[in-house]
Formats: sequence, C-alpha cells, structure tokens
Amino acid sequence: MKRRCDAPARGTWPVLLLPVQAALMVGLGVLVTGPAAGHWPFAAESRANQDLAERRAAPVTGVSEWLSAMAATETIIGVTLLCIVALLVLPRVAWRTEALFLGASVAAQSAVFVVVTMFVQRPRPAVPRLDGAPPTSSFPSGHVGASVALYGGLAVIALLRMRGPWRYAVSGALLLVPPAVGMSRMYRGMHFPTDVVGGLLNGAATLLVMGFALLYGRESAKSAKTAKSAASAGSSESEESPSGGGVATAGSPGPAGSAGSARPGGGAPAGHTVVVVRHSLGCPDEPADRVRAVLTARGYRDQRWIPTSAERPCGALAEEIAASAPALVVVCGGDGTLRACADVVAGTGIPLAVAPCGTGNLLARNLGLPLDPAGALDEALAGESFGIDVGRVEGDGLAPTRFTVMTGAGFDAAMVRDASPWLKSRLGWAAYVLSALRHLGDPGMRLSIRIDGGRRNRRRARMVVIGNVGTLQGGLPLLPGARPDSGRLEVVLFDPRGALGWFTAAGHLAARILRGRAPLRQAASAQAGGRREAGGALEYFSATRVDIRCAVPQPREIDGDVVADGTRLTVAVEPGALRMYLPRAPSAPGGVTGPRAAEGRTGRRPTAPAHQPR
Repeated sequence: MKRRCDAPARGTWPVLLLPVQAALMVGLGVLVTGPAAGHWPFAAESRANQDLAERRAAPVTGVSEWLSAMAATETIIGVTLLCIVALLVLPRVAWRTEALFLGASVAAQSAVFVVVTMFVQRPRPAVPRLDGAPPTSSFPSGHVGASVALYGGLAVIALLRMRGPWRYAVSGALLLVPPAVGMSRMYRGMHFPTDVVGGLLNGAATLLVMGFALLYGRESAKSAKTAKSAASAGSSESEESPSGGGVATAGSPGPAGSAGSARPGGGAPAGHTVVVVRHSLGCPDEPADRVRAVLTARGYRDQRWIPTSAERPCGALAEEIAASAPALVVVCGGDGTLRACADVVAGTGIPLAVAPCGTGNLLARNLGLPLDPAGALDEALAGESFGIDVGRVEGDGLAPTRFTVMTGAGFDAAMVRDASPWLKSRLGWAAYVLSALRHLGDPGMRLSIRIDGGRRNRRRARMVVIGNVGTLQGGLPLLPGARPDSGRLEVVLFDPRGALGWFTAAGHLAARILRGRAPLRQAASAQAGGRREAGGALEYFSATRVDIRCAVPQPREIDGDVVADGTRLTVAVEPGALRMYLPRAPSAPGGVTGPRAAEGRTGRRPTAPAHQPR
C-alpha cells in the first residue's frame, strides 16, 4: 500500500495482531477450563446456568429464540452482505472503506473463533438445551462474537457517518444487541457466562484491530487530500492564459483554445466516419447528445448511429463496416453490447472506443475509464490506440464468440441469470449481490479442467471464471493476475466449504482490496499449475487455452450475458486482437505498464481496416 507523505501513516499492519489476539483467547480459554476452573467465580458458573434453566417461561423463551436467531450464522452472513451492499450503493459516494471494515471484521472474528475452538475443547453446560449443539467448543460464544463484529461494527459506522443526536441512539441500540444475545445463549443452555464474556472480548478485539487498520486517521488523511487538491487547483488556475481558456495545443481540432480538444496525433480529419452503436435503453437521449457533442469536438462530424436490438446486440455494425470502412467505432452500452461489437471489430484494425452505459461496465472499470459516458469517451480519444486481448469461447450449444471481460459457469452465471431486471434498473450491479444470496446454498459441480493441452484435472467447485481482466464491481479483484494485454487468460475455481469457507474466502478477497492491484509476476506464478488460496476455497490457473467439462449441464455466462446451460466451455486467448482508444496503457490505470503496452501504441488514428471482418 502506498503511503502519502502529507497524510498520517496508516497501513494494514494492525491486522498482524489477529494471531496475537487468537493466542491470547486460547490462553484465556485454557485458563478458564483448566487451573481456574475450580476457583470462584468460575466454579459457580454451572449453578448460574441451572438457575436460568429452572426459571424459563414461555414469553422469555420466545424472546431468547428471536435474539439467538439474530446471531445465527445464516443471519450474520445475510445481514452482513446486505449491509455491505447498502454501504456501497445507497450513499451518493460509496462508503467502500466502511463496507470493507464491516465485512473484514465479521470474517476475522469468525476466523479467530474457529482457531480458538480447535485448542479449547469445552463442553456445553449440563442443562436442558433449547437449541441444537454445534460441534464446536462452548468457549468462546460464536454467536456473541459474531454479533459484536456485525452490530458493533454498524454502531461504529453510525458514530462516524451519521450526524445529529440520532447517531447516539442508533449506536446505543446496536451495542445492546451483543449483550442481549449473550443472555439469550445462557438462558437457552448453550453457553457458560465466561463463554459469553469470551465472545464479547473476541468480537471487541476484532473491531479494535480492524478499526485501527482501516478507519483510524481516515478523516485526517481526507482533510490533507482536500487541502492538497485545493492547492493544486490554485496552481493550475495561475498557469492558464489570461483569456480564461485552456492552453491551446498544436493539432487540436475545433476552435483554438476549446477545452478538452487536444490529443496526441491530432483530431479526426473532416469527412472521416465514426460508427456509433447505441443501446437505446442503456444510453437514453441526454447522454447520447453529450457523446455526439464530444465526437463533434474531436473532429468526427460524419457520425453514423445504429441502434441495437435483442436479436442484434451490435445492430448492423458488420454491414456498416463493410460499407463505409469507418475510422472509429464507438460503443454506447454495457459489457454485453461491447462484447458483441468487439466480436465484429476484433482483428480488423479498426479502433474502438467505449462510452459506458451499462449495469456493470466491467471493461471500462478495469481499463481505468470514468463511468460517465461522455467523460469516458473524451478521455479515451485524448489518449492513444492500444491493442488488448480478447477471449474466444465455444461449447456445446454455444457458437464460437469473443469476449472482453469474463466467461464462466456455475454460481456466477446463476446469479446473473436470476438478477431481477427491475432491481438492476434501480440498484445497478448491487442487484447481482441480492441475486447471489438466493444461490448460496446451491450444490457444487463436478468438473474437469485442462490447461494449455495438458492433462485433465478433476475438481469440485461452486463456479469457474475465466477472465481477460480481473476486477469486479466494488473494486473486488477476483482474478488479481489478469491483465488485458498479457497474452494470457486467468482462471479461478471457487469452492468454499461451509460457513467457515465462505467467511475465509470473503476475508481473503476483502484483504485484496486493501493491497490494490497485484504485481505482474503474480500471473506467471500460476502458469505451471494451480495455486490455492484462502484455505483452498480459491484455486488459480493461467493459460492461453482452457477446456472445462462439467458432469451435468450448468448455467453459463459471457460478459454478463446468460447463454444456454451446457457442460463444456473451451476458451482461447487472441492476443492484441482488439484495438481500443484509451487514456493510458491498458495494464496501467495506476501507472504500471503491461508487457506489450509499448509495442501496442500507434500514436496515430488508423483510417481503414486492415481487412474486412469475418
């Protein structure tokens, strides 16, 4: 993680305290169940549980059941995911750090809990129990620890982000939940008092560690960033010409001094044609008008707009290319529209630019483009033409086609297939998260995987994803080794086992958000064979050709478009097949140039296709 010299030094090193926390919790558990077990007050614990069991009453039992359910594993997972989605979607600016803090706290608490129960084997109280006893140790209380991590984490976020006296009321109400859960667990005969105390300590310590790692000093850093931005803006203003216009650049199309019109290699000569493929629902009139204005300012006055349809997701693009040999193709749509256009344009030498108007816009995100359609197009056309890879996929019942982002089978395809169109129109990509909750309990699939013609390996997985780029919505790097100009595809098999597996995988992926993009050498580490991470829940491969065969038909998707269920996916990379205008090298949204970025530059605008599309 990069540190700013003008902001408080704040890294993720406090996470290294989690093993220390686990060791201390193990020591406390061994002490309570060993040398101190026969001494007061520990010797009186059993009597406290017996007193509660003898005083059970129907109304209290009902309340205790409700409180216990609030901290059940399924509830904790579901509420955590919903809260993360809300933190990313509902505010005007996504609260990514707070969402990461909440998810990481719940996952880390669970991991510490599991470690402690491996060393501290404490039986449940010898009283009639109202719940089924899980196989884990009674010390510490997992329900209580999870409730502290979740509801205590929400209380911290409320204190930090809410304004006015309501934040204290909300935070106080949330902080009352864990002690209430602890009382309900003792009442129901599931834990000794020291188990509840242990759960409270474990959850509180996790919040302290994760809060210090992710939230401490954040406001100071934001203030320093704001101050520096203001100083930079003032410096920029002092360098502008007295007339108030920007500095004119040689070769700029349009009137001299017009903002945003300069680009390396000059503007488009008059008469050069641009074909604009427009998804009418994703790109309504207002953004379409702004896209048209950007193209005109860049010198593209001969614009041919073609609409898409369900039957023809790229419209009449192939016919238009054959008829006019355009200098540029612009895609106003989402990843599905972009994929269909790339399938036609790839290999022709005609450059493509994207004005992202879809739900996910994953290619635009991975290439470092803004998600404003006109802004993204303007930045791209101010840059250069680069070659990026595309994948070519085929299978049973699936005609060969290209993709630019990802293809896969299993859990992710089912999630995409069952996402509500109504929710997608209102929540955007968050609708996929809600759809995913419906498929958490789906069975895994048996499959075989062959990498670059090698031997076939048999696996079980919840999903398989093959990607040309690696970052999902919310900045989640599912395929950290994927680069769009590497000449290779990255593969992940996702197979979490049980609640612990899901928590481990979630915590592992959340930690990646903190680390940022993986170094390029990480992709090479998986070329010789699979690389397992997150306790085996994630297995990675890198290849130029991948062959997947499933035992039974599975849901499949290509760049967010659901295709027919099937048993086979055969995917190969086409290196540098698609030329795109981008503000920077495709592997370098943060300034790190990919292996073929330099040789992929043209520095000029191609005026005709190298050959006609297939």
